[in-house]
Amino acid sequence: MAHKACLIRGDGIGPEITDAVLSIIDAAGVSIEWIEVDAGLKCVEAGEPIVPDRTIAKIAEVGLALKAPMTTPVGKGSVSPNVTLRKRLDLYACVRPVKTLPGVPTPFEGLDLVIFRENTEDVYSQIEYMQQPGVAFGTKVITEAGSERIARAAFEYARKNRRRAVICVHKANIQKICDGLFLRTFQKVAQDYPDIETWDVIVDALCMQLVTKWRNFDVLVLPNLYGDIVSDLSAGMMGGLGVAPGANFGSKAAIFEAVHGSAPKYKGLDKVNPMALLLSATLMLRHIGEEKAAKDIEGAVEKTLIKGIKTYDLHGSAKTSEFAAAVASELKG
Repeated sequence: MAHKACLIRGDGIGPEITDAVLSIIDAAGVSIEWIEVDAGLKCVEAGEPIVPDRTIAKIAEVGLALKAPMTTPVGKGSVSPNVTLRKRLDLYACVRPVKTLPGVPTPFEGLDLVIFRENTEDVYSQIEYMQQPGVAFGTKVITEAGSERIARAAFEYARKNRRRAVICVHKANIQKICDGLFLRTFQKVAQDYPDIETWDVIVDALCMQLVTKWRNFDVLVLPNLYGDIVSDLSAGMMGGLGVAPGANFGSKAAIFEAVHGSAPKYKGLDKVNPMALLLSATLMLRHIGEEKAAKDIEGAVEKTLIKGIKTYDLHGSAKTSEFAAAVASELKG
């Protein structure tokens, strides 16, 4: 069956890893009509918003997109393209599986977490201003509705995938109103899932415990900022951002993305690991019912890694295209 999906090739090394991933999906035998849409620095340079309205409209129409990394201007200029997509399409759930991969060395053996990060609120509401010279103000937004739907998404995932526990991460000892609302809402939702173990943990304590007692944790649900930080910490535990997949879900659309940056200094060098975008694509394949292809690709990746074919970030010497060709060869058998 043919599928339709929007495609954002991204900035920097985005187009290179996109080509690698598309070649692997094709080798897996999945038929997808890719609809390329514009976003990123080229739009800004052309005097457009970093994510044009036409791109938002097309993704909303199709309901599905694969996105390579884009560059976010730092400190000035355009807003974040990632935040823009999440807010405009109401992609409220950022889901990051974190798991030990064969052939990727890490001291955190047996790592198997899933992070549910609320994706539209918190300080990412981007409400900030200079109150007076030398004094900057920012607003943190937490709503009961936003907290409830991310908590429920985490519990539904846990139940569907037979996960053991859902843990709420917060800083309600200090942020008593905002994080207090997030925690209380989580506790209320938890009452509807008596079959799933629940508890809560303060975010700084979680960071310490993750690197010492990681096997104690299962599904984590966090507000936006803590989720951003903890998901990158967890990505480091599994081997780095180059191997960490990500997905963003809303009620009407989903975007699957590599979670690392656009690495402009490596642009055109055929060097960067395509695994993050590739494993994000396998999440997309599962989302559209292509479970076998997703498993086949993941199996081919594992075989490739075990054979020692790795990019520089995993202490290997393979180029982006060489790694992709090796995975495709495993798929073709």
